[in-house]
Order: sequence, then C-alpha cells, then structure tokens
Amino acid sequence: MSNSLSLSLCPIPPLETPYQVAMASLALTPSSSCLLSFNHRPSLKSRSPARLTSTPSTTPKTAAFNASEFLLATPLLPTLAQSDNGILRSRPKKSNLTVKASAAATVTPAPPPWQGASMKPLLASVATAVILWFVPVPSGVSRPAWQLLAIFLATIVGIITQPLPLGAVALMGLGASVLTKTLTFSAAFSAFCDPIPWLIALAFFFARGFIKTGLGNRIAYRFVSLFGSSSLGLGYSLVFSEALLAPAIPSVSARAGGIFLPLVKSLCVACGSNVGDGTENKLGSWLMLTCFQTSVISSSMFLTAMAANPLSANLTANTIKQTIGWTDWAKAAIVPGLVSLIFVPLLLYIIYPPTVKTSPDAPKLARERLEKMGPMTTNEIIMACTLLLTVGLWIFGGMLNVDAVTAAILGLSILLITGVVTWKECLAEAVAWDTLTWFAALIAMAGYLNKYGLISWFSQTVVKVVGGLGLSWQASFSILVLLYFYSHYFFASGAAHIGAMFTAFLSVASALGTPPYLGALVLSFLSNLMGGITHYGIGSAPVFYGANYVPLAQWWGYGFIISIVNIIVWFGVGGIWWKAIGLW
Repeated sequence: MSNSLSLSLCPIPPLETPYQVAMASLALTPSSSCLLSFNHRPSLKSRSPARLTSTPSTTPKTAAFNASEFLLATPLLPTLAQSDNGILRSRPKKSNLTVKASAAATVTPAPPPWQGASMKPLLASVATAVILWFVPVPSGVSRPAWQLLAIFLATIVGIITQPLPLGAVALMGLGASVLTKTLTFSAAFSAFCDPIPWLIALAFFFARGFIKTGLGNRIAYRFVSLFGSSSLGLGYSLVFSEALLAPAIPSVSARAGGIFLPLVKSLCVACGSNVGDGTENKLGSWLMLTCFQTSVISSSMFLTAMAANPLSANLTANTIKQTIGWTDWAKAAIVPGLVSLIFVPLLLYIIYPPTVKTSPDAPKLARERLEKMGPMTTNEIIMACTLLLTVGLWIFGGMLNVDAVTAAILGLSILLITGVVTWKECLAEAVAWDTLTWFAALIAMAGYLNKYGLISWFSQTVVKVVGGLGLSWQASFSILVLLYFYSHYFFASGAAHIGAMFTAFLSVASALGTPPYLGALVLSFLSNLMGGITHYGIGSAPVFYGANYVPLAQWWGYGFIISIVNIIVWFGVGGIWWKAIGLW
C-alpha cells in the first residue's frame, strides 16, 4: 500500500476563543501530479501543536493542479519550524508553503468556447432563403424581386433569432444579394447615404456627451425630484413632454435620439437600472418601451410630427383632390391620440411592469444629489448650449434650409472641437455603428423590393381580392387597414411604405364606398402607428431598441399587443369622435 503525506496545521494563537483551522492534505501521486484539498474543521479549542505523520493513501476529494510548481500562500497561518524532537512549532511570521512536482502538466486544458454563430438560428435563416428561392415565382413578379424577397425574409429571420449580432446578420444579407447578382454593390449599400441611419448614429454620440458631462444626471435628478415618487408618474412626465415637442420637431428620430434617449438613459442609471447587470427590469425596460410606443402615437397626432406625414398629405391631394391641413389633422387625431397616450403606458405598466413601482424617498434623494453636484460645469454648459442649438435647428431648419442630420453633425462638431466628446469615444459606441449597419441594410433591401415592383404587385393583388368580396365599405375598409398596417413588417421606413402603398389603398377604399377624406386621414395616422410593431419600422425604433434594455422577442411581442390596442382605440374612440366632427 502506498503512503501519502498528510500535514495538519493548528496555529497556536494567544486567544481562548474558538477558531477554525484549515487542514491542507497534500498527496504526491506516482504520476507526479500535485493534488490539493482544503477542509474546514469547525470550532477547535485545542491548541495542540501540529505533528508530521505518515498515513495510508486514500483517494482524496481533491482538485488536480498539474503544474511543475504550485505555490500556496498562507498569510494567515504561522510559519512552521521543526524542533529537535520532531514537533512543529509556530513562528509569528508570514510564509509560503511550496510544493514541487517532478513532472509537467498531464491534463489537457479545456478548449475555448465557440465564438462563432449559433448554428440552429443560422440554419433557420438559410433555410428560409433556400425554400423561398426555389418556390415558383408568382405571375406578375420579376425573378430579381422574388430573389430579393427570399434574402430579405431570411435576413429578418436572422435578425429575430440572432445567430450573430444584428449588424453582422444584415451585412451577410447584403453580401448574399450582391453574390447572387440580385443587387449591385452600389444598390445594396445605397442606404448608407440615407440621412436617417446617420441621424440615429449621431443620436448615440449625443447621448454619450449628455451622460459623460453629467448634464443627463442633473436633468434626470430634476425630473425625479418632481415626478419620481412613482415610476408611472415619471413615465407620464416623459410621455407628455415628448408629445408637446412633437409638433415642433418634425423628425421622430431627432426627438427620440437627440433629446429623450439621453434623458431616459440617465434616468435609468440614476434609479439603479443598468444594462447587463440584471437590473434592466427595475425601471429601464418598461421606460424604454413606453417612450418608444408613445413616440409613434405622438408622431401620428400632428402633420409636422413625422417627416413622412407631409408625403401622406401630398398623396391625398393627388389622389382625391382634397387637402389635409395642419389643423384638420390635429383636430381629427387629438382625441384618440390622447386616449392612447394615457392608456398605453398604463397597459405596459400592468403587463410589463418595472420591479420598482414606488419610491417615496426618491424625490428627496434626488434633491440631495443635485445639491452635491453643485453648479453646472463648463462641459455641462457647452453640452446644454449645443443641445439647444441643435433642437432650434430641428424646429426652424425648414426656414433656414438646414435638415435634421446636418444640424446633428453641426452639434457633434461643436462637442468634438470643445473636447466634450472625443472621436475615440464615438468609435467606442459599438451600438451606434451596429445600428447604422443593420438599419441601412434593411432600408436598402426594402427600397429595392419596391423598385422591383413587388410591393405594387402585392397592393394590386390585395385590392382585387378585397374588392371582389362584396362587403360593406366598413368591412372592406377594415380589411384594407389591417393589411396596410401589418404589411409594415416588410418596411424599414414609414416614407417607403407610404410611397409604395398609400395611393393604391386609398383609391380602392374610396372606390368601395369609404368616405375619401376619412380614408386618407386614417391611413395617414396608421402610417405612424404601424412603426411600433418592429425594432426597425420607424426612426425612433432603433434608437430605443439600441439601448439594449428590452430583448428583441419581447420588443416584437409587446409591439404586436400595443398595435392591437392602438387599432381598437383609434377605430373605437376615434370612430366616435370622427362621427361627431362630421368626417363620416
């Protein structure tokens, strides 16, 4: 029977209180592996000195450390010294116990984890493309259009299942369209010249300066001091602040990214709700989703609240020869819009609640934090002035011939020149660049689906089917509305959807007996509300989704639920209101 060396260490403190002693059992095996185990012995009062003994070998419950030398640092144990009679005495001094093995490591380390794509989601995405690719092309659809549809839907499946980050999935979709000659390189990457993706990316850079300077925290603490006794009150204060700005800032991307995303992120951080540490549901998830869903509502309430709304008004004038004025739009939308703004945050508060709902001490704590922050720093003042300048250009840029993205670039330039934000910090904003990539890719593919004639074919097919059912105008219009609304899953831009389908659906609705002016207004309102169903359907979607507080599956799931609620509110409450003001 082989023997192993067992060493028990019992320090000799000058105290009488119980203490724990760690026993280290060292066993050197014939294969020269070094085995080490630790056991904790409860409350020992004996101060007997440690003895060196030889014991029969057993299989210890140990962890193997296959190294040529293992160093055990024991700063809390006394150094051992052997006296003449073989008894080990303690010496009040820190020391190291070193065990040397006679051979090198014998166990192969575990391989590194897989860093590539998740195979099942990737195969699902590829299978979608392959199946659709070989499905017979319907009559009236060109082969390139059908191929692009297969690649587009495969990309959407990949974005939902995420075998890779969103930007990588979208880039692979563009690559597939170029590889198969479905799109040219310039066509596939044409949307990188579109201002909207860049405006969204610039919004993230603004948010960096907003938080870095402390201005975001200062404003967030002010909001908390006024409304922070409850999460619901805080949410409503943001919702109606955004709605008040909506008619003055005609870009929902600018409102969401340049003003409210930095503010909401600062509020979340100030309330202890951060991304990646398990506290997202404390406040951030509900607040981000609420601010996004209500941004599409406020965009639908005013002619000047979304960049594509004037396009709806222009197409209405061309189709039915009637003009939608600013007052007419606001008058028709104000009642159902206000009902939605009140009801949607409350519904999300019930079905997707924050874990922290009330905080009576929050206003007092916020005021204390504001006092500790002291007066505004130079960087905060620069950030505030830059933000005011940018917002001013967003409001009055039409008169000065300055568009939203140009105003944002000017603002960022000021922040870079003054050092409030550095270019290295902009490059480190990975979410901004990722969002720019996948959003531009989807805009390009969706745009060419329209150019290749697929959308017009779809519109004409719907029109023929619905028109041949022989239903009342109310039933026919309801079917048209649902098809118009949920076909937005295929669009990454409200303007693209309006340009492709608005005229056809309005023409058919009017032909089937729908009051033309009512039909035009309803389709105009829905052209905003439908942006809430995905994370790419309207300019504010990638902004709030990119904050990473809400998982993609929940974003789409709750987006679908809120879409049903909005349709019920706008057709129910709105229908009564429109009857009262004589629209039908």
